[in-house]
Amino acid sequence: MNARTRVLVATAVPAERDAVARAFPGAAEEVRLPGATLLRTDGGHDLLAAGVGPALAAASTATALTAAALTGTPYGLVVSAGIGGGFQPEAPVGSLVVADAITAADLGADTPDGFLPVTDLGFGTVTHLPSNSLVRGVVEATGARPGTVLTVSTVTGTAARAAALRERHPRALAEGMEGFGVAEAAAAHGVPVLEIRAVSNPVGPRDRAAWRIGDALAALAGAFGKIAPALESWNTHDD
Repeated sequence: MNARTRVLVATAVPAERDAVARAFPGAAEEVRLPGATLLRTDGGHDLLAAGVGPALAAASTATALTAAALTGTPYGLVVSAGIGGGFQPEAPVGSLVVADAITAADLGADTPDGFLPVTDLGFGTVTHLPSNSLVRGVVEATGARPGTVLTVSTVTGTAARAAALRERHPRALAEGMEGFGVAEAAAAHGVPVLEIRAVSNPVGPRDRAAWRIGDALAALAGAFGKIAPALESWNTHDD
């Protein structure tokens, strides 16, 4: 991968996409896709508001990847980016987390003995592992905390569920709703993936007064201003 490699950044909602866009000065071109719209920046990054939840994020990301491949301009890296909940005290509100493991936390089955991941049922996968060197580059550029980022279909709203997730995933630092879906789409196209989350609220009891969405969006924008060169220059042979 070199500095001209195209990077697809998939966020959930336009507010996150627009925060990332602040890192790339200059006009952005809108590109219409089936069910989604890209913002194409001068810096070689395409920014996609892929939708909320793993299913829509996977579908929208796959559409963008397929469209690029069919035009002969494939992406060399996909980044799932956004805000999310942070497990306390390791990932405080306002901090940045980069995933060294992207894990589907609630893909599986409930049993009398507890939750079983889908892999224990003999199907699929529940974890995608980003490039070690790329994670290190983000950590060095931004001071982000590396760890597991969980993908959930239902945002955690109780202390009991937060504790259960931490028990099953002791390295978890954050949760979001799109990372695993984006990673599944990237894997289907053989494209490396990365996930970055700015922490907007604690994982646990739902308390809107404790949310700091504006601060988290600002942290996300600042992160991309620092890591854009690392994303563009990263080489798959670095691992």
